[in-house]
Amino acid sequence: MEEKLPTIDSVFSIDCLIFGFDAGELKILLIERNEEPFKDWLALPGYFVKQEESVDDAADRILYELTGLRDLPMKQFHTFGEVNRHPQGRVITVGYYALIRINGQKELRPISHYAKKAIWHSVNNLPKLAFDHTEIFNNGFGKIRRRLNYQPIAFDLLPEKFTLTQLQGLYEAILNKKLDKRNFRKKMLSYGFLKELVEKQKGVSYRAAKLYKFDRRKYSKIFQNEMGV
Repeated sequence: MEEKLPTIDSVFSIDCLIFGFDAGELKILLIERNEEPFKDWLALPGYFVKQEESVDDAADRILYELTGLRDLPMKQFHTFGEVNRHPQGRVITVGYYALIRINGQKELRPISHYAKKAIWHSVNNLPKLAFDHTEIFNNGFGKIRRRLNYQPIAFDLLPEKFTLTQLQGLYEAILNKKLDKRNFRKKMLSYGFLKELVEKQKGVSYRAAKLYKFDRRKYSKIFQNEMGV
């Protein structure tokens, strides 16, 4: 069934960039569309904002309806308003993003018939996405890469307890480059917000590594001191 737009000059939609990290790979949440235009294409989870709801409420509703996920810490990152970005009329879309732990979030169940299915897809070798969603992805991914240089956002993607090897692997996946092991560990430990645990890895065939936790309280204190708060 062809999707009909409201009969007004411009409408608003939401598109969601949800990143996760699993098995050493950075992944993005996509849906397979079940309606025209771009039927059967992969796309970011997105749909129209209802007139009676805020864009923040719409983002939560749309993500839940298309993927089954809810209550994620999403934030706006950009507004996309090219005149011809939607083939059926003028649509301005607000981009939201979140970084989450995939563990426990692998079961994706779209509630709406608008999506055939939802999947986690590696950010490497992404196919061309519906509408301008490739551009939206590139814009949001670029912002995350830049934020990685001055905010500890990587810890939102890792398990609560992690090894320094896992942490380095995540940084390498986001930055798409190899990092020197010694220099990386020295830099991470110098920040002072990694808490070394007594525990070590379990269930591995190689020598178990130390586990660490991200100390958010200590990070907040360091940040406040640097800002003179």
